Amino acid sequence: MDILIKPIVTEKFTKQGEDMNRFGFLVNKKANKVQIKLAVEEMYSVKVTSVNTMIYGGKKKSRNTKGGVITGKTASTKRAIITLAEGETIDFYSNI
Repeated sequence: MDILIKPIVTEKFTKQGEDMNRFGFLVNKKANKVQIKLAVEEMYSVKVTSVNTMIYGGKKKSRNTKGGVITGKTASTKRAIITLAEGETIDFYSNI
């Protein structure tokens, strides 16, 4: 099971990474906090102090077409906020 899907690189998470040493990831919905912690420590070789998770429900979307209005829903996602130990950091831009 792939636990980490991708890192969340937004202005908010970049600021939290600089100020509070927190980083965000999209994770598999079935993964628990222990699995997420082990996956981050193994992938980035850092020490994780805490993991907070949240599940975002999908948004309702609609669009107008020639046949009428089509309504649907986007998929729900699970996000994890990882807090690293003092002095640790993750560089997402080193592989570019």
